[in-house]
Amino acid sequence: MLSLSDVLAARERVNEVARHTPLEYSHTYSDMTGADVHLKLENFQRTGSFKIRGATNRIVTLSEAEKAAGVVTASAGNHAQGVALAATRAGVNSKIVMPKHAPISKVKATERYGGEVVLSGADYNDAQTTAHEIEEAEDRTYVHAFDDEYVMAGQGTIGLEIVEDCPNLDTVVVPIGGGGLISGIATAVKAKKPDVRVIGVQAEGASSVADSLQKGEIHQLDSVETIADGIATRNVGTAPFEVIREHVDEVVTVSDEEIAVALMYLLERSKTLVEGAGAVALAALLSDTFDYEEGETIVPALCGGNIDLNTLTTVILRGLVETGRYLKIRTVLKDRPGSLEDLIHVVAEQQANIYAIRHDRTSRDIGMSDTEVELDLEMRGPDHVDALLAEIRERGYEVEVLV
Repeated sequence: MLSLSDVLAARERVNEVARHTPLEYSHTYSDMTGADVHLKLENFQRTGSFKIRGATNRIVTLSEAEKAAGVVTASAGNHAQGVALAATRAGVNSKIVMPKHAPISKVKATERYGGEVVLSGADYNDAQTTAHEIEEAEDRTYVHAFDDEYVMAGQGTIGLEIVEDCPNLDTVVVPIGGGGLISGIATAVKAKKPDVRVIGVQAEGASSVADSLQKGEIHQLDSVETIADGIATRNVGTAPFEVIREHVDEVVTVSDEEIAVALMYLLERSKTLVEGAGAVALAALLSDTFDYEEGETIVPALCGGNIDLNTLTTVILRGLVETGRYLKIRTVLKDRPGSLEDLIHVVAEQQANIYAIRHDRTSRDIGMSDTEVELDLEMRGPDHVDALLAEIRERGYEVEVLV
């Protein structure tokens, strides 16, 4: 099993490439939770995620013959960038297989780092199948995204930094996809501070580890569906699973809605951009998915910041909806002068701000003398939403909440 000595050796190999990322105390999340919250800002890492650590540790340990033959890997995006950069720095040719629907920003970044991108399959597991075919056909070395002890050890250097920068650490919260990150961090943290809790977090739509722990063996999901594409794997790796069973105290899951809220808070309150996978650790803390004591020192690991801008727009909107700050409603008015003005007057009285109005006389669901109206509204929170809906209904309008 992975050991502290493996992680310490990895640190010597990756120091010149990977940054020692900041650990920052957060007044905002400490006030919100009652805990002593410090954020591990791995989204500030080179390539925008922790993956450069493990990729570098693996590639620098290749033999000269393996370097000459080149490497291949599969990735949803962050490991792709890490391998591409690490390989280019080492003078090694890299071929990266990514899912067909991988965020375009991650595809372009991988190419800029020198990797040759091949798009194949619907998700990470499909891309991995293609990558192994290339491995066989071209005699390349496959650099696994998580099920590789060199990769795991490289990711574990984050744990060393957390322990050194946070002497009073009680709990570290870490995202889980295939398990390489948490297995490395847990190995380092438990070796240095055995009493520290390690909490793993998965998205509900990709909860392979939680299922596997319940069954006592690795279980592969039929499919995955989550906004946290960086941890959207159908199964945990064999080597990481053994470390998780040995060193991880608890594994919890969070919903896409909880991830969106955490991402929005990080943008608004902390001025910090993360991707979905980078927000899951904070989401678990904010949504109370695990127990903790008042004043407990907790470090959520923000593991990556490579979010596609189209996805970001959707996630922000979902976060605003979940926190009661965006509301879309539909109602039916009589199609006569002044009807829309009367409705808008009610909205104005309640101090809601109108983003957009859609007015449709042609819907087959309404009478010939009626018109359907949709309003997009900026709100101030759940209480404001409830007050507005109550007032509109009190005035005799039948209202359907769309989002």
